Amino acid sequence: MTQRTEPPRSPLGPHQKSVTAALTQLARDNVVARIWDKDYTVWKDDPAEITNRLGWLTISRDMTEHVSDLQSFAEEVRGEGIRDVVLLGMGGSSLGPEVLRQCIGSAPGFPALTVLDSTVPARVGTVTRSIDPARALFIVSSKSGGTVEPNSFYKHFRHIVEIAVGAERAGRHFIAITDAGTSLAALGASEGFRRVFENPPDLGGRYSVGSFFGLVPAALCGIDCTRLLDRISQMAARCEAGPGVRNNPGGWLGAALGALALEGRDKLTLTATPEVASFGLWVEQLIAESTGKDGRGIVPVVNEPLLEPDAYGDDRFFVHVRLSGSDNAAADVALERLRDVGHPVVTLEMDDVYDVGAEFFRWEMATAVAGHLLAIHPFDQPNVQQAKDVTNRVLETYVNEGALPDADEGSLVSLLGQAVEGDYLSIMAYVEETDGVTHAVNMLRQYAMRRHRIATTLGYGPRFLHSTGQLHKGGPNTGLFVQMAGDVRSDIPIPGERFGFGTLSAAQAIGDYEALRETGRRVVRLNLGGDAEAAVLRLLGKL
Repeated sequence: MTQRTEPPRSPLGPHQKSVTAALTQLARDNVVARIWDKDYTVWKDDPAEITNRLGWLTISRDMTEHVSDLQSFAEEVRGEGIRDVVLLGMGGSSLGPEVLRQCIGSAPGFPALTVLDSTVPARVGTVTRSIDPARALFIVSSKSGGTVEPNSFYKHFRHIVEIAVGAERAGRHFIAITDAGTSLAALGASEGFRRVFENPPDLGGRYSVGSFFGLVPAALCGIDCTRLLDRISQMAARCEAGPGVRNNPGGWLGAALGALALEGRDKLTLTATPEVASFGLWVEQLIAESTGKDGRGIVPVVNEPLLEPDAYGDDRFFVHVRLSGSDNAAADVALERLRDVGHPVVTLEMDDVYDVGAEFFRWEMATAVAGHLLAIHPFDQPNVQQAKDVTNRVLETYVNEGALPDADEGSLVSLLGQAVEGDYLSIMAYVEETDGVTHAVNMLRQYAMRRHRIATTLGYGPRFLHSTGQLHKGGPNTGLFVQMAGDVRSDIPIPGERFGFGTLSAAQAIGDYEALRETGRRVVRLNLGGDAEAAVLRLLGKL
């Protein structure tokens, strides 16, 4: 990673004044030094979920001693002929590994990594059919150990592996990553898992990519963990208090995020070179779940089509993650045009794909600093449980009555008709993620951007419940929410449960819909039927 004395940034034009004022405030209050001292009063007077959530500051140093063991374990697995590593997780336990999978990828001769974080039966079926269970290793990944999705995935794949290799040998095809003392740790011990990795307890899920949650899957697919940790360490050193907050990459970015959000530019629009575009998935959770509460928050907008300046309102702050040596010409031109009309645009340069480790830390520090400026608690997620509780009630109804409750359909035209300046359209798709569906939805996003000049987001359910779900319910009431659900053509049972993945996914969608209504959000629900891509295109044709 190139060493720079200044954080890489582009001119902010008229917005520089507010960022400079924020930097002055941060320096006056010694905020960065207090963060490194783990002073919880940077954010709140109550230390709950702060003092035990700051391990990310030193995680690269703490994990270095485990690299040799991880490498040996990866060689052991590879030597036994394992072809696929399948990570079963959600949110903080899955998004970091997914970014590493897409940005860096498996080394030659190492197993391919697949991340399963969707309960939609079509996706579960796709992953199941793509692997040979006798030559696969499954990572059950959950900080709490009690998350319903990875536990359901485990029941499904345990059954399949037992059929393939026998009950006595099945346990060696599973490992767990969790905190010490969880039910998942106990399950791993009782059901003969090959390994149980107990993670440092002072980390929240979305800040845990530099721990076992990110490093175990990375090592298993041949990613150089020493190199990755070194990039994290280099950025951590640059983000310490010594050089002053103005020359602190994470402190400066946090000042910009917080100051611009406070002046109304709260739609953080992240663009990236295609090779590292998946980084936005991780940033999305970090920003949304950390800042979206108490009626405030920054709305992360990732993988949105990059359009002409007229398609954007005055609520945008653009950050471009740029991989040197790649084809950046089109994005460079588009972003320069946005600068020319007065939008704040910052460019962060990556020298190679391993610099994603440095960006992990930069954004963690930036989020902590922005949280201070926004006067919010960046380490809790008070509204995430709300949708879970409604989902549990829906599942209870299904078990007792044999049917899910009805959910009224709405009108997208009516919803968009409510759009005003500063709103954003959130598309929540409870269907299998495919290139075709994403392309169709992006056409819908372009329509909303050009017609209403509002920001747009896309989340596939139920993954987004563990990322942007907190912002949707706890952040500012500026979202226009459209939930898209599809028909379940062929359900997949969950061993030991009285419902299958189709019912679970449908219950999660209904639970999210009801939770949004309970919090006074503007939300409609649409049934896409059996062909989601075609249904979205038909919907677009009617607008």
